[in-house]
Amino acid sequence: MTEDLSAIFSPERLSGGGTGPLYVKLRRTLEEAVKVGRLKHGDALPPERDIAEFAAVSRVTVRKAIDDLVAEGILVRRHGSGTFVAKPVSKVEQRLSQLTSFTEDMARRGMTARSEWLHKGIHTPSPDEMMILGLAADTKVSRLSRLRIADDQPLAIEHASVSGEFLPDPSVVTTSLYAELEKRQVRPVRAVQRISATNMKEADAGLLGVPVGAAGLSIERISYLGSGRAVEFTRSLYRGDAYDFVAELTIGAN
Repeated sequence: MTEDLSAIFSPERLSGGGTGPLYVKLRRTLEEAVKVGRLKHGDALPPERDIAEFAAVSRVTVRKAIDDLVAEGILVRRHGSGTFVAKPVSKVEQRLSQLTSFTEDMARRGMTARSEWLHKGIHTPSPDEMMILGLAADTKVSRLSRLRIADDQPLAIEHASVSGEFLPDPSVVTTSLYAELEKRQVRPVRAVQRISATNMKEADAGLLGVPVGAAGLSIERISYLGSGRAVEFTRSLYRGDAYDFVAELTIGAN
C-alpha cells in the first residue's frame, strides 16, 4: 500500500500536474488520482507529513492542496479519523405536496434508509415547544434527534419534538416516527413547513460529511392531526448539495 501511495504522490507525477504553484500541481494530481480510480471513494489519505515526504514538498503545500479539495467536496475530513475521498453525492428530490416520512421517501426511491440516533429523551418543554405544541409547563415532551442516512450517504440532521401524551416513551421509535404515531392513531395528516438557506457550522458539517460553511437547507415543520392539534414540531438541517425540494404550482382563480 505504501508503494502505491508513494507512486501516486511522487515528484515525477507532481511535475506532470501542469503549470502553477506546487499546491495547485498537487491538487491536480490528487484530483486525477480520484478521477481515474487510483484513489477510490472511501479511501483514507496518508497523513500530511507522509504526503509531503512522498511528493518532496512542504506540509504547508499539502495542507493548502487538501483544503481546496475539501472545499470542493472531493475530499472530506473526519475529526479524529483523517481525510478521506468523498462519496459521490446523489441528488434526492422531495415533493412538497405530500406529508411522508423520510423512511417512506427513501423506500419509494429504492434507497435503503437508516438513522444514527443522537438522542432520545423525555424533557420539560421549552417555550417554543409549549407554544407550538400547545403544552403546559408541567407536561412532558419527547425529543428525538438523529442523523438521516440513505444508501450510506448522510443527508440530514433531524430534531423532532412530540407531546408526551402522544409519545410517552421515545425509545420505542426504532425506524419511522410516523409509523409509531400511526400505531397510536395520532399520525399527522397535514403540515406547515418553512424552508430557509443556511451555512453549515462545524458540528453539523462533521456529521453530514461536508465542509464547514457549505450550503444547507434549514427546515421547520409543524404537523397536525385532523382535529387541528399540533402533534409534531421538527427542526431539520439538510445538505444543500444532496437534496432538492420540488413544489407543483397551479394557476389560481383571479
